[in-house]
Amino acid sequence: MSHADHDSPRSQTAPLGVQLYSVRDDIGPEQLSGTLRALAAMGFTHVEPYRILDDTDKLAATLEETGLRATAAHANVVTAERDDYLAAARRLGLGTLIVPWTDPERLRDRDGIAAVAGAINDAARVAAGQGIRVGYHNHDFEFSQHVDGVPAYEILTDALDESVGLEVDTHWASVGGADVLALLPRLGDRVRFLHVTNEPPDDDPPVLGVDIAGRMDEVIAAGRGLGAMTVLEIVVHEGDVFPVLERNAAFFRKLVDA
Repeated sequence: MSHADHDSPRSQTAPLGVQLYSVRDDIGPEQLSGTLRALAAMGFTHVEPYRILDDTDKLAATLEETGLRATAAHANVVTAERDDYLAAARRLGLGTLIVPWTDPERLRDRDGIAAVAGAINDAARVAAGQGIRVGYHNHDFEFSQHVDGVPAYEILTDALDESVGLEVDTHWASVGGADVLALLPRLGDRVRFLHVTNEPPDDDPPVLGVDIAGRMDEVIAAGRGLGAMTVLEIVVHEGDVFPVLERNAAFFRKLVDA
């Protein structure tokens, strides 16, 4: 079994996740159940939570109620809340906690990058003792910022322990200057999750790398070859987000099932 199967979904449907930040305005205490039911009806099998300390028991109960799975969550385990995040992960049955963001100023030089990597590696060792993996999610600046002519992301990932999984945000990597279709095979099976969207790119900042618009079939195929789970994230949208999610769910469901 490849790690694409993660926690062995209940059906043979290929895993397709959605980052709950996409529905951030629709996951209040009275909305969570209806929103997760709507996501399940669209064909998503997994959700990726991002505020797992708010009401962990409510989230756990709603996941059970709706049949959705949560394999990973965004949780900054290099903060003082690390132990709380690990406890929440155990309650939710999460296998991975992903560091969602790093201050770009900390990635300006090799010493800063080494310090970031060291903190993540330390958290990964503690988490591993509880059967939980730590991961890292990129934005654009890891690729657009260079040290000695080398993208900060390359230096950072080289310094991270091999046990630290990578969640490659394909949109932000491209915006930052990466050729995503070259990046993924270079990172190999360290890539555990792909953040994707099929919405038109924002005009600001401009896409600096190889434009992946219209090439998501290649991106998903590359991720599938590595055993990575596809996770949709919609950050910017106008009006009701649910039609956007439904459109993207249908688009990516065809690709992950191909």
